[in-house]
Amino acid sequence: MRYTDTITETYQFKADTSGIRLDLFLSAQTPDISRSFIRKLIDDDHVTINGNKTKASRKVKAGEEITLNIPELVEMSAEPEDIALDVLYEDSEIIVLNKQSGLVVHPSPGHEKGTLVNALLHHCNDLSGIGGELRPGIVHRLDRDTSGCIVCAKSNTAHQNLVEQFASRTTEKHYIALSHGRPFKPNIKVEGNIGRSNNDRKKMTLMDNGGRYSLTYFTLLAGNDNFSVFDCDIKTGRTHQIRVHLKSIGCPIICDAEYGRENSLSFGELNGKKSDHNQVITRQALHAHTLTIDHPDSGERITFHAPLAQDIIAAIAATGLQLPENFSV
Repeated sequence: MRYTDTITETYQFKADTSGIRLDLFLSAQTPDISRSFIRKLIDDDHVTINGNKTKASRKVKAGEEITLNIPELVEMSAEPEDIALDVLYEDSEIIVLNKQSGLVVHPSPGHEKGTLVNALLHHCNDLSGIGGELRPGIVHRLDRDTSGCIVCAKSNTAHQNLVEQFASRTTEKHYIALSHGRPFKPNIKVEGNIGRSNNDRKKMTLMDNGGRYSLTYFTLLAGNDNFSVFDCDIKTGRTHQIRVHLKSIGCPIICDAEYGRENSLSFGELNGKKSDHNQVITRQALHAHTLTIDHPDSGERITFHAPLAQDIIAAIAATGLQLPENFSV
């Protein structure tokens, strides 16, 4: 990562715990910035504790004031990389993928390489350039740890058409989420404006004033006293929308450390017992299951289906929940 001496953003934190490494502490506070980039910033004296330069391995103490300065980044460019892709459909206009968990969609500070865009540049010779050098072909996105259906444009005409479809909400998007708790009724509508939290700018929240309108319909597919599986019919595409909406009804997605309780769960924990060493899932249990669009060229209404990721299947099985017989995994 290259950057200038100009500081563009400053974060200030007050440690509420002791004994954790500085780089780990900052990684937890800024999940969108990679730990390797945080280490580089510390090494380059862009992080201070109580105004003093420090090291990544330094253990923070409760009450200490920590300042993180983000310098102006030098313009990046995306290069082709040979990264495996699970292609669900491809023609001259579009490519539809089953994105794996852990894959960032496009390059950003701290994630300059190893993204979906890098993989697409290697796989395709004709991506739409409307999205710019760092987002060619990208018309919508999934969070890094969310798996499932994503469509990308291979021509400028397809790009414009798909962007219009998403903006006008004529697309249909259904996600599957495994959550803590059980809802008060099997069908729930959640709506409201979503914006950045005043307490943590990395998080989104429902708010009374400001933000942007959001709407999701949740259908309970299976549940017990501890866990629920939802079909999430998402009508708007706000950042972290499903995660925020499920938290708001008391059913945070499992292993969503940002909006929930933990970052991993073992078989024992999912089975209502004590924690064990058999970790079943280590990321938010959210999967983009189906995506319906009008084909940009033919106009045909098409639904694409991304089979559930194996870690989510294993987690659901560990809870003892049974999905409906007519549900297509």
